[in-house]
Amino acid sequence: MDEAEGVGSKDNTSIHEAFVYIGTYTRGDSEGIYVYRMDLDAGTLESVGVQSGVENPTFLAIHPNGRNLYSVAEVGEFAEMDSGGVSAFSIDPKTGLLTQLNQQPSMGKGPCHISVDRSGKHVLVANYGGGSVTVLPIREGGALGEPTCSVQHEGSSVNPKRQQKPFAHSINPGPTGRFVFAADLGTDKIFVYELSQIEGTLTPNEVPWASVAPGSGPRHFSFRPDGKFAYVINEMACTVTAFSYDADRGVLTEVQTVPTLPEGVELERKSTAEVLLSPSGKFLYGSNRGHDSIVVFGVDEEKGTLTYVEHESTQGQTPRNFGIDPTGRFLLAANQDSDTVVVFRIDPATGALEPTGKVLAVPNPVCVRFLPVDPDLGL
Repeated sequence: MDEAEGVGSKDNTSIHEAFVYIGTYTRGDSEGIYVYRMDLDAGTLESVGVQSGVENPTFLAIHPNGRNLYSVAEVGEFAEMDSGGVSAFSIDPKTGLLTQLNQQPSMGKGPCHISVDRSGKHVLVANYGGGSVTVLPIREGGALGEPTCSVQHEGSSVNPKRQQKPFAHSINPGPTGRFVFAADLGTDKIFVYELSQIEGTLTPNEVPWASVAPGSGPRHFSFRPDGKFAYVINEMACTVTAFSYDADRGVLTEVQTVPTLPEGVELERKSTAEVLLSPSGKFLYGSNRGHDSIVVFGVDEEKGTLTYVEHESTQGQTPRNFGIDPTGRFLLAANQDSDTVVVFRIDPATGALEPTGKVLAVPNPVCVRFLPVDPDLGL
């Protein structure tokens, strides 16, 4: 299930509440991972608490069973190693609060993205500074074992200041879990690996990567819920590239590239960050830093191509990641440099965003993740 859809297998129309987890940089006033409870009918949020004790838990991933959360520790040194860290937490199903289980090294500097594979057996990490990707096994109970695999990317691209070496920026499992996709800003490639469920290793696919235009800087990557198409947002070029996907061979084929900025807006001091599809797969959203907006596209069901809908201000500075709730009714945008998370309502017919007027004060917010509240708990 795509992260935009939430976690679990329940009918999304039956979901009325969700826990919201917000990863941050712990410089300044931030204490760690902030936890909220959201009413998905009213769009209101109440604070539950904060999990402290981890440095820079910027990016988060929730296990498919909803019982565990994993975060990066986005640092350059961990346990006296040239590495960042990865943290495991258990989730209290009644309160949503976290309890730290353990930490492991990410085997590369500056881990910036994390996901859980489809089987729920492995955590996948992209190390931006190290230009590598790592697999860690999930033990019984949710704690992390020592890394089973770390792959160093190789190569460079045309921008001598930003693409002189690999910069692994995200890692995502494919729709079936057989293949894993790692977007690398420094090489202008989306590397494709086969994941061994038994050994926890990554092997380059027969077609080992898909390329984007030189100087694009691919950053984050998202599959349409039906698995037929995938999209990468390109940080440096401020574009989105659409791919058709051959699930049998793990091959991406470019079908379209479109700008994320309005016509006439200069690229200087602009960059993109996140890309997500709505749970329905009908709309795609991307964040523009510097322009401080979310761009909205409609998605052609048959071709996977994108049609521009609108730009909506995030009402803050430097929108990083954003989250879409499991029902597809709300989008929460994390404005890193203005210390706010802004709530938008999604028009189900057009995909357009409307500010609700609700704003959370969160220091240095980076990542937003949703976990549906189990209604059987009776809380």
